[in-house]
Amino acid sequence: MIILFGMPLVQVLLFGFAISNDIKNANIAILDHSKDYASREITQKLLSSGYFVLSAELSSEKEIGACFRKGKVKEVIIFGSDFALNLEKEKKGNIQIIADASDPNTANLLVNYTTSILNDYQRDLLKDKHLPLQIEPEVKLLYNPSLKSVFMFVPGIITILLMLISAMMTSISIAREKELGTMEVLLVSPLRPIQIVVGKVVPYVILAFADAITILLLSYFVFGMPVQGSMALLLAESMLFIVMALSLGILISTISNSQQMAMMLSMFALMLPTILLSGFIFPVENMPVVLQWLSNIMPPKWFIVIIKAIMLKGVGFGYIWKETLIILFMCILFISLSVKKFKIRLE
Repeated sequence: MIILFGMPLVQVLLFGFAISNDIKNANIAILDHSKDYASREITQKLLSSGYFVLSAELSSEKEIGACFRKGKVKEVIIFGSDFALNLEKEKKGNIQIIADASDPNTANLLVNYTTSILNDYQRDLLKDKHLPLQIEPEVKLLYNPSLKSVFMFVPGIITILLMLISAMMTSISIAREKELGTMEVLLVSPLRPIQIVVGKVVPYVILAFADAITILLLSYFVFGMPVQGSMALLLAESMLFIVMALSLGILISTISNSQQMAMMLSMFALMLPTILLSGFIFPVENMPVVLQWLSNIMPPKWFIVIIKAIMLKGVGFGYIWKETLIILFMCILFISLSVKKFKIRLE
């Protein structure tokens, strides 16, 4: 009954609220060399549109790279010197739009929205004049200048495969032991709960890590996905994510009475939230606040940030330490809960 009526209800709500290609509350940064009335008016027009939120005001071009590598800012708008004066005298204003194209769909939308708002400002400015277009922004796309969609899909596919395969493998393992009756042997043996959990996780860590290496090799040689950062760091982060996913699978198996139930929980209960709430396809910023909060407890959201940052932006651990600690905390939490469930059964 839960599957028949609960799953469709959850799916409709998730699809209805999470799927949106519109831009809303996208974080941008402004570098204003002019600081005159025209640049301030355009900035206000951008922020009052509801599409953009000012995340940072930059003071020099040197801050742009670090701003993008942190991952929060999606676009930087640069006003040239004497912007208003050039509009009045030379009939041309210099604006540069720099977008983070590691997510090509979002970058394309941001540039289009920004250009549209600039054109609206221009039409208002020249309403009663018959002059050529004066504001022609220079667009620059970072990390994926050709807007290849594979740069967006490959990190998401890597994350989803590692998450689902790892969780499914371990969730079925203990559930199978319950069905075969061998779990009682483990529970009455001298083995401690933590030893049973680790014993179940370690073999699958090796198998899942082999899968991760295979996927990364395919993404590099077949799809041309670059690895700008440290390969050692990428493999270490992948290993941590695999252990976390396997630990989640163990937790699922401890609360499942059959392989079928474990399969349902690991596949159907994880697949949709992983795809919809991880930011893999649809920007989390566009979702209702409740779903944004819910996305924060989705491990794939943080791993996608990590893998894009390493592969496309070439960042080091200093830029992804927060996401790494979140995944590490989740890993410890899932292992602790799994051990606790075993302790309860031993009592």
